[in-house]
Amino acid sequence: METALLEKLRNSPKLKLYLEEIQEILSAEQEKRKQFYRQIKEDDKAEFLNGEIIYHTPVRLSHNTAVKLLTILIDNYVRINDLGYVGIEKIMVSFTRNDYEPDICFFKREKSRLFKPNQVKFPVPDFIAEILSPGPEHFDREVKFEDYAAHGVGEYWIIDPDQQILEQYVLKGEEYQLLSKSGSGTVKSRVIEGFEIPIPAIFSPDENLNFLKRMLK
Repeated sequence: METALLEKLRNSPKLKLYLEEIQEILSAEQEKRKQFYRQIKEDDKAEFLNGEIIYHTPVRLSHNTAVKLLTILIDNYVRINDLGYVGIEKIMVSFTRNDYEPDICFFKREKSRLFKPNQVKFPVPDFIAEILSPGPEHFDREVKFEDYAAHGVGEYWIIDPDQQILEQYVLKGEEYQLLSKSGSGTVKSRVIEGFEIPIPAIFSPDENLNFLKRMLK
């Protein structure tokens, strides 16, 4: 991965000094990460982001509703079509530096068939949806946005439950491209094969139920 920053470091006579400093930072961070693994409890909602442990507060009703309604549609569709596995909220996914508990994530069958019943850490998902909350919104749009793309999460949905807007990002090379941003019409996944839903079904229980009935026919 070649960037302007890497090119600048490559040409610097202080490259080795920078490397030593980075290694010290990462070594200290790994100790904190081990501590995170030791102290995290099953009922905690917490993530490890760039050396810091982030605990999440209880969510608003609008957030919980969007997570629940979207999960109903994705999970039923994936199970009916035997496409893989859908994880919600408490699935810990480990990236090279950080550990996340996405609101909703999907693993294709080639990954999920290797999962074990007692497994507590999971690989990088193929699809992630995050429902925005007032506090950690910058994590979803900044750290996670960059990290998910860098590690090959093929599709990323950012959902605003208050404005009832869905942003659909798909991976192009090493960066996300905004494919659509809307609160109406339909959204068609580029990773979950054949999965297409009306966007209002993410926010409205009535719309969700009506579409679910049609999907299950």
